[in-house]
Amino acid sequence: MPRKPANSKIGLLLSLGSSAIAVVRTVKQMRRARGTQDKLTAANTVAGLLPLVTSALIVLRRLRGHSRQHSG
Repeated sequence: MPRKPANSKIGLLLSLGSSAIAVVRTVKQMRRARGTQDKLTAANTVAGLLPLVTSALIVLRRLRGHSRQHSG
């Protein structure tokens, strides 16, 4: 049975950091695709960016919930 990941603050911050790095890398790839006017690569980059942004937002929501549990 797979182990459920812990919602530790450090783990969530690491997840957020890795998502941020992936977003930066994807934005750079998007700029390159726009520079070469490669529409297919640009579309692929946008499609790949959406799950990265979504996962970062989920981690931020967990972090906010985690901090509310400990503060109140």
